[in-house]
Amino acid sequence: MMNKKNKAFISCDEANHSCDKSQYNEADFWEKLKLNIHLLYCRVCRKYSINNSKLSKIINDSDVVCLDLKDKQEMKDCFEKELKKRQQQP
Repeated sequence: MMNKKNKAFISCDEANHSCDKSQYNEADFWEKLKLNIHLLYCRVCRKYSINNSKLSKIINDSDVVCLDLKDKQEMKDCFEKELKKRQQQP
């Protein structure tokens, strides 16, 4: 385990959390700095960071079309109606 007195070095758990925050622009300057220091010496977290970036890029570049709330509610109502019907059958 890392020495708690040295604030520049963080654990892998903290690095992954900072990586996630950084991905969504929620990390402050010091979190990013400590993350980058950690990534210099930790190959596993470097791989996590690369994969995290790839996943975010794929999701952002996708042409996924979501249902609007009205359609979702209609689908849910239909599902619940069918479920009740099947539960009442012997």
